[in-house]
Amino acid sequence: MIALALIRHGPTEWSEAHRYQGRVDTPLSDAGRAIVSAWRVPEPFRSFDWFSSPLLRAIQTARLLTALEPRIEPRLIEMDWGDYQGHTHDELQARDGAELIDNEARGLDFRPPGGESPRDVIERVRPWLAERRAAERPAVAVVHRGIVRAVLALATGWTMTGPPPAKLDWSALHLFNLLETGGLSVDRLNISLKSG
Repeated sequence: MIALALIRHGPTEWSEAHRYQGRVDTPLSDAGRAIVSAWRVPEPFRSFDWFSSPLLRAIQTARLLTALEPRIEPRLIEMDWGDYQGHTHDELQARDGAELIDNEARGLDFRPPGGESPRDVIERVRPWLAERRAAERPAVAVVHRGIVRAVLALATGWTMTGPPPAKLDWSALHLFNLLETGGLSVDRLNISLKSG
């Protein structure tokens, strides 16, 4: 088994306002930088290979968490939220109503207009997971909510048509195992990054 740890980037002004960010390259907010600066990665993970999404908020988070320069991995970019980017869920509900509800009910096949689906994200990330398995080196990747949810779906068979199999703390580290059989399993979720 090869360990794979995922950490979601710290807060941005958009995430604090509950706006879908997607591919918009928002930086960490001042508050977000302060929050991430207080996080402490548990010792075993510090020597892992470090990767980051190419978006600034993930790169900034990775640089605050480790002395190592993360390897930028384009396939770890956030889900493309298309026309939903920049909007809050409440704004979209008011604008799209039943159409949004029907779209959300599609689970892995939910697709924002002009964007990609969680299933697309899974297919984009799958080859990178295979490469990490073949490298036989444990890794930490600083990514996005959409990537963590895609990996959780792969590991558990979750179809995203109901609540996730576990409540995720977005200020924590989530540990998965890349299996020799080609599969993926959950090791431990919500490993605290808070000191003390």
